Amino acid sequence: MKRSRARWAAVTAVALALVAACAGSSLGTSAAAARRSQAPNIVVVLTDDQRWDTLPEMPTVEQELVGHGVTFTNSFVVNSLCCPSRTSLLTGQYSHSTGVYKNMPPHGGFESFRDSPTIATVLHDAGYTTGLFGKYLNGYGMRKRDARYTPPGWDHWTPFLRKTAYYDYRLVEHGRVRHYGGAAAAYSTDVLARKATSFVAHASRPFFMEFTPFAPHEPSTPPPRYLQAFANLPGNKRPDFDEQDLSDKPAYVRRDGPLTPKEIDQVAQFRQKQLASTLAVDDAVRAIIEALRARHVLKTTMIVFASDNGVVWGEHSLAPMRKLVPYEESIRVPLVIRYDPLTGGQQREDPHLAVNIDLAPTFAALVGRKMPGAEGRSLVPLLAGRHPAWRHDFLIEHLAGRPQKDVPTYCAVRSTRYKYVLYQTREEELYDLKLDPYELDNRASDPALNPVKDRLHARLAVLCKPRPPGYTALSPAS
Repeated sequence: MKRSRARWAAVTAVALALVAACAGSSLGTSAAAARRSQAPNIVVVLTDDQRWDTLPEMPTVEQELVGHGVTFTNSFVVNSLCCPSRTSLLTGQYSHSTGVYKNMPPHGGFESFRDSPTIATVLHDAGYTTGLFGKYLNGYGMRKRDARYTPPGWDHWTPFLRKTAYYDYRLVEHGRVRHYGGAAAAYSTDVLARKATSFVAHASRPFFMEFTPFAPHEPSTPPPRYLQAFANLPGNKRPDFDEQDLSDKPAYVRRDGPLTPKEIDQVAQFRQKQLASTLAVDDAVRAIIEALRARHVLKTTMIVFASDNGVVWGEHSLAPMRKLVPYEESIRVPLVIRYDPLTGGQQREDPHLAVNIDLAPTFAALVGRKMPGAEGRSLVPLLAGRHPAWRHDFLIEHLAGRPQKDVPTYCAVRSTRYKYVLYQTREEELYDLKLDPYELDNRASDPALNPVKDRLHARLAVLCKPRPPGYTALSPAS
């Protein structure tokens, strides 16, 4: 045991020394160039609308990432919608700091995002070659001039233009727009995987890459080779599926349920197609890992697998494809990080609360930099197996509007045990996640939990600042 601990300490010390060696260097010197050549590469695979409980169906992710990395079993996003979640990943900030609450203006979309500084600019300034392949932000490409605009910090820029899709889409490639049609070879996950793999194979080191496919976002179209995958998938057996007693839920949930037979069938089809389309992402992960292995840099590259938000599969009687809601299925996401110098290449689970605003500070810390304005925390100490003082809760924000306009504006606090939600309508939800992990029993009106609710309400008033536009539920009048 002592020998094992000593070896672990040695591995950690070497890795942290590598991180420290990158800090404060003058990038114009030959010594700095040598340090750059030793700096870790960073690869981020960010899927679209993937639930945290789907990773067991992805064999490469399970074998190469989960099997050699740290799985954060309590990983969440702070705003369960594509564009705000992606801006939080890029900046390490909540929506109230990025100003991006929704997918489109006002208060959302590409036009609302201040795109510097981001983790791309920080790493680029640290000498990294940077590349993005796939989805950037909703609304990018809506203006003609967008096709000629590359956000600061990106060297290789290959995003979807205007519309993200599996077929019949456009990509910006080397400053030119290329259209892909409906042929099987044009399947977007595969096309982007080839481009991302080529980047990994040829980019100057160190490099930072985001591979951001459309999958498994609805319509969740699988490629031809996986059309029949999961055809015999058992039905959703979660206790909260098609929840019948909705009397304690807010009005927008009561209006949505219970599910009709047609909706139950839609849930089953959507679930099957989502899982099938993730198999193409799994193929992409395998190709990227093989490219890293061929360059002999797999063991010195940080690989992150995550998603921008979760999605509902009929839980709480919500129709399929629902997100934006504060329930676990919507805010909880997969997060696996493989970085052998810190993890020893060993499989491990970490139960700390990890949120998407932690990723940018993690990447910056890995190269000895700071992420300006970040509200998240570096996960490096947790990856190294240390036990730092850590957060006990985090904020969830939502601003009412498209694409699901019936969900009222809310702020919520999710702690290690409880979740408290306060809607603009003054409706409240309170769940004891230890006793009720499926959020079936809203105890906001239970006198026995009044002290807990009062404490969480006070905590919410602290965290939810600035408040979402028009949000007055936390005002003294309430």
